Parts: sequence; C-alpha cells; structure tokens
Amino acid sequence: MKKMNQLIGAAFLGSLILLCLVNVFLSNIQLSGGSGGYRISLNRLEWAIREFEQEKGRAAGSLEELEGFTGAGGYPSVAGLRVLEYGDGSPDAGNSPKGYGEENPSDAGERPTFGAEWKEFWDSKENGEYAIIASDYAYYKVFYISDQLSGRPIALLVNTAVISLIFLLWLVLWYVRQKILLPFCRLSDLPYELSKGNLSLPLKESKDRFFGKFMWGMDVLRENLEENKLRELELQKEKKMLLLSLSHDIKTPLSAICLYAQALGRNLYREESKKQEIAGKIKEKAEEIEAYVGEIVAASHEDFLNFQVENSEVYVRDALEQIRRYYQDKMELNQVGFSVDKYPNCLVWGDLDRIVEVIQNVVENALKYGDGRKIQICAGREDEEYFISIRNTGCGLAPKELPHIFDSFFRGSNVGKKTGSGLGLYICRQLMHQMEGEATAAIQEEEGEVWMEIQIAMRLA
Repeated sequence: MKKMNQLIGAAFLGSLILLCLVNVFLSNIQLSGGSGGYRISLNRLEWAIREFEQEKGRAAGSLEELEGFTGAGGYPSVAGLRVLEYGDGSPDAGNSPKGYGEENPSDAGERPTFGAEWKEFWDSKENGEYAIIASDYAYYKVFYISDQLSGRPIALLVNTAVISLIFLLWLVLWYVRQKILLPFCRLSDLPYELSKGNLSLPLKESKDRFFGKFMWGMDVLRENLEENKLRELELQKEKKMLLLSLSHDIKTPLSAICLYAQALGRNLYREESKKQEIAGKIKEKAEEIEAYVGEIVAASHEDFLNFQVENSEVYVRDALEQIRRYYQDKMELNQVGFSVDKYPNCLVWGDLDRIVEVIQNVVENALKYGDGRKIQICAGREDEEYFISIRNTGCGLAPKELPHIFDSFFRGSNVGKKTGSGLGLYICRQLMHQMEGEATAAIQEEEGEVWMEIQIAMRLA
C-alpha cells in the first residue's frame, strides 16, 4: 500500500509537469507560427485596392465592393474595413505614406488630431486588431483576426483533453487502490492467522465484486476448520475414554486366562472333564476380549464414516467439467492420454463437491498405479441410474485382490514402493453410499491391454 501511495504521488507530479509542458508547447506554436495567415490576406487586400483605384479612379467604398471587383474568394482573416478619403479632414495625400503602415499606429504616437470624420475614423473599433493602408485616394483601416487569437480555442481544447485524461488516470488509480489493493491488504494476514489456529474471529462481510466471494469462501473455510478442530478434540476425548474403559474391561478376562493357564501348567486339574471345563472358560474369555477389540475397530471406523454430505439435485456436467478443467493441463504435462467421452447431461441425486472428490480420488489412483498411458472417463444413463466409469491402462492388481480394494487400509500387491494409506477407495465407496449410490471395480482385457475400471453409480433425480 505504501508503494501505491508513492505511485499516486508520482502520478500527481507527473500530471502537473505534463500540463505545464503542453501549455509551453502551445505557447511556442502560437508565438512562432501565428503571423502568417492574416499578413497574406492584408497583402492581397492592398493589391486589390491598388488595382481598383487605378481602374476606377476613386477609392473603394467597402470590403464587399473590393470582393466584387476582384471576384476573389474573399479575405479570410479580414473582419472589416473603414475608408476615409482624402479631403474629409485628413492630411494631404502627398504627405501620407504609401502601403499599409504600423499595426495599431495609435500606439506609435502617429495618430493625427484634426477633423471630426478623421477622429471618428481613428476611434472606430471592431472585432480584432487593425492595420492602416494609405493609398492614392484614401486611408483604409483594415480590421483583421490574427492566428494567435484563433489558436486560443485550440489551446483550451487541448488543455481540457489533457485535464480529462489526468482526471481519468486519477480515477482509475483511486478505484484500484480502494476496491482492489485495500481489500487485498486486509486479507494478507488471514492465511497466516488460519495457519496458527486463530479460527474464532469471523471475517467482516464484503460486497466487493473482486473479493466479496473470496472473503465469503475464506470465512466458510474458517468455520469448517473451527468445526473440524472442535470435532477432533471431542473425538480425541471420546477415544481416551473408550480406551480407558476397554483397558479396564479387558484386564478382567486377561487375568482369568492367566490364572487358568498357570493352573494347567502346574497340572492342578488331573481329571479330563475338568481340563475341558477350563479350556471352555479360556475360550469364553478370549471371545470376550475379541468383542472388546471389535469395539475398538468399530470406533476407529466411525471416524471415516462421519462425512458431511448434502444431497440435492446435481447436473452431471457440473462435476465432469470441473474434472476436465482440473486435469487437462496436468495430464498434458505428464504426457498421459486423458479423455472425457461425450455424455448425456442428466440430473442426479448427490452432493456436487463429494461427486467431484470421488472422481478425483479414482483418477489420482489411476495416475499412481497405472502405466501412465491412457485414462478415460465415460458416462451414460441406464434405466433409472447414471454411471460414470474411470478406466486406466496398466492394471497390475491380482484378480483375487479385486474384492478387497474397497476395504479400509487395504493395499494391493502392485503398490510397490508407492506410499499410501489404503483409504482412498474405501472413502469413495462410503461417500457413494451416503449419496444413495454405489462404487464397483472390474478388471478388463481389450486388444491385449489390461484395464482397471472403477464405476460409480448414482440414481437419477
């Protein structure tokens, strides 16, 4: 955020410098190139006056008369014309200068001071600057518009455009700062806090279009982690209580077995019937211990069966498209032939996230234990059920081991040195059962290749 503030400050200074440079540039253009157009018009007008007086023998009465005489397209920079013939209180024509004289000669101190018409001639004001042309018959006061004046609207337009761009840049920077960077800075410490186990403080809800959904997802993650943490603590407490209780219960039959074994070892029971009776009691106590061990195993299984599944109507395409997007690049990187065949998009009953989880587990197994050549996913409808099959080449599982691959902690003889827990397919089947579905396995041979196929079945919604 500190760097962003520095960037905004630099943008402010840069915009001011840019505005100054643009104005300096425009000023130089106006000063260097602003005197050409109107001088051409004045020269053309002077030549027209000379020709008119030579042919007509008198002074021109107006600008329109001169334009009509010459037939030219007009004088673009000339805004008006006033004429004062000699003899109207003006100085003698012989003492008057020829050609157009000083611009604004009143500023040069040459303005005559006699004659009412002469005074009116000099005091007349129209739009623009003026120049004086003294001919053989009259003085002509020519009002013109210089290029410098015509450049002012352009300068105003350019300044307006530059200021608008600067304002737009500031608006974008402000939007990025307020709507993207500030929310991101607030979230920067969140993963670290979650990793430390600080799960009790809820996140502030936000309707920000960029981070609103992300913050909602992070808050859901926080709640799930907190819930799992509490559940884990409760399970650990229950396990300890269970172990203490079972340890106490197992002690009694174990002590009895030990006593019976010592008695038999010392040959205290000589009668065969008594020995048979003792053997029966040992078997009874052993079965009692076996029952306690079964309770421990069942308690451990309950941990894996406690999955949260929220069943609803789900489109198959939503699950398979997630799988396609997730694995497409990964398979290309590993040079594995991966394909998802065409399938009918149907509504099924289940939990979308759990369906994706099951397919991912199966695909990961195919990557891990297959030969890495081909993995295919195909799906279709049959009667009132929908089947999704995940197949891979290079099946090394022994046929006699096939019925056990969904058992917990089972690992086939083909695992080699690959690490694993033996719980992946067990979890898949348990999840499918909770979604009112099923998971099955088969080994197939096609064209000399051995395929491993895991098929999940779901009921149509």
